[in-house]
Amino acid sequence: MEAYILLSTILVSIPSLLGASVLTIREETLHRVLIFLIAFSAGAIMGAVYFDLLPEAIEQLESQVALDYIALGFIIFFILERLIYWYHGHGHREDLDSTASEVTSIRGFVYLNLLGDAIHNFLDGLIIAASYTISFDLGIPTNLAVTFHEFPQEMGDYGLLVYGGLSRFKALLLNFFIALISVLGSITGILLTGRFGGISGILVALAAGGFIYLGASELIPEIKRERSISKSLGQLSSFILGVTFIRFLELVS
Repeated sequence: MEAYILLSTILVSIPSLLGASVLTIREETLHRVLIFLIAFSAGAIMGAVYFDLLPEAIEQLESQVALDYIALGFIIFFILERLIYWYHGHGHREDLDSTASEVTSIRGFVYLNLLGDAIHNFLDGLIIAASYTISFDLGIPTNLAVTFHEFPQEMGDYGLLVYGGLSRFKALLLNFFIALISVLGSITGILLTGRFGGISGILVALAAGGFIYLGASELIPEIKRERSISKSLGQLSSFILGVTFIRFLELVS
């Protein structure tokens, strides 16, 4: 199982290599793709929370204890987002519309952005390891939810690093190495769950709270910006498709 966890975490890092596509795609086309990808990611994350993580956390822990850790997970992700991601975007359109003066302001936060991503990716690896440790059926949807979220995030991260003054090659390389920190997170998760057997349920509950924050506070508000009725309906369809996809995995597993 340990080898499978490490392989799954490495695969989660692959989207960081796709970030180079940001600068080879027309801005209008990129935005059109991202709004639907973000909607699908939001659906997949919320589906993983309500169909997998929440029920598993309550099963592993007493219900009130599970709810306490879920709330704590929400708070932890909120604090991280406020402290580290204060000036950090996730592939939002305005990140790619930077004027010269905005680029200068972003330049000073390039390495802060990398630090924020490193912590985020470490937590992703920790969550994936804890999920697989409990059961393979829980690990798969959790792994996929994290992966889907990584696609729009890594594309935005790469674009931000380039606009911040890094060369395309250096931005791509740094983005990939930072993404691989998720492997360190998974190794830590394996060691923790091996040494403290009861910690898996706690980590899953924390992950549920963190995913609720990511979905409800970052991804869903992003797709609510759309004013076009047709695009909004497309986003709604993508969101429902993401939820349905995770539910389907849960039913067939």
